[in-house]
Amino acid sequence: MAQIGFYHLLSTPLERALPRLLERAREQGHLIVVRAGSAERVAQLDAVLWTYDEASFLPHASARDGNASAQPIWLTERDENPNQATMLVLVDGSEVADLSSFARCADIFDGNDEGAVEAARTRWRRASEAGHELTYWQQTGSGWERRA
Repeated sequence: MAQIGFYHLLSTPLERALPRLLERAREQGHLIVVRAGSAERVAQLDAVLWTYDEASFLPHASARDGNASAQPIWLTERDENPNQATMLVLVDGSEVADLSSFARCADIFDGNDEGAVEAARTRWRRASEAGHELTYWQQTGSGWERRA
């Protein structure tokens, strides 16, 4: 079973929070797949990862760039793991049917969107019923706090 962390965004948008979460996951040695809701969103996240911080760089690519197997971070809207990632990051309410190829999963959702919160609660229930190890993280003014 996978470890799934639900990340409840409250004070910053995904475009600011995602790069920091990806940096931390890379520091922990993970190869990562980021699954977005559409090809357009993949392109937007690609641009964000190039420009979020002048002093930082997150090596990443998408289908537009190719060479998936060599990428530490792969951006996609598809159900795939072409870089043999150990961590999956779900954004835009994306879901996955099979987590067996991932050790960890981060499900990031917008806490200011009631529909996104309800959808995350549904995903939490399904993941719990499937026997995954779940954690819930809520964004605060000073960072992420693990909640019960």
